[in-house]
Amino acid sequence: MATKTWHSLPEYQAFRALMESGTTSKAAIRLGLSQSAISRSVSSLESRTGRILFERDGGRLRATNDAAQLNRRLDLLFEALDRIDGPPEPAQETLRIVAPPTYAHRFLVHHIATFLKINPHYFVSLEVSSSEEVIRGILDERFDLGFTGVELSRDGVKLTPYRTSGAVCVMASDHPLAEKRMIDPVDLHDQALIALTHRHVRRAQLEKILHACRSVPRIVAEVSTSFAAVDLAMEGLGLTVVNPFPVVQYRSDDLVFRPFASQIEYRSYFVTPDHRPVHGVVRAFMRHLKLHTAKDPFSKKA
Repeated sequence: MATKTWHSLPEYQAFRALMESGTTSKAAIRLGLSQSAISRSVSSLESRTGRILFERDGGRLRATNDAAQLNRRLDLLFEALDRIDGPPEPAQETLRIVAPPTYAHRFLVHHIATFLKINPHYFVSLEVSSSEEVIRGILDERFDLGFTGVELSRDGVKLTPYRTSGAVCVMASDHPLAEKRMIDPVDLHDQALIALTHRHVRRAQLEKILHACRSVPRIVAEVSTSFAAVDLAMEGLGLTVVNPFPVVQYRSDDLVFRPFASQIEYRSYFVTPDHRPVHGVVRAFMRHLKLHTAKDPFSKKA
């Protein structure tokens, strides 16, 4: 005869509070219990399920993969309880986003607007900053979700691939190279080039490719974002080599995007904390973005 499975809501509540708070003291304050009560409930849950949910790492509790899986399965239960008890606390309805200008301007603004129209009970805060500040902001827990096109790996953050793309040349529609279907590095010789600043890894990659084929463009301007580089190209100052995503989504008027024959590859990432659960509103926005990002010929889903 099969053993009947039983469930303990207090155990699940203690487990959920510990997952979201990160420490037994914070979980205890959140539930109005003692730390020992939290520990007993989690230990009982581990004993009942036969799984190790938390491990000690340098004096801190680290959730295991089993804990992450159980936490995801409990989403439906706590969402149902929220609907029974009433609307969630305001803090659970707030999404704090940080992103570099290329992602923030127009692209994220548009998707935030459509997301809030569908989900008016959410509130979104958007901060525009550098990729380095994106990582730091997630580590400092000032933001829930970040975006970056730079692989800045740090302990405590998780980079989830979102889009991949190859390099493109962008120029005004009347540029002499606009008639070509693909731009080769040799085509850039003696062409007016709008370059990214040297702090960008992609600048060194491009220079190495051009040097290999003895192609020497005339650098007429340096900028810190592909957003600015594409805008200068639209003004007819020259051409630029950039990551097409997401600028191709909203920078098509009077511009031509052509594949650049090189091994340069770009990845766009979601940035989330690695040591605490991702809130439901974060997952909801990531899902919304994946579903509603328009297709383009230069990038694809990761």
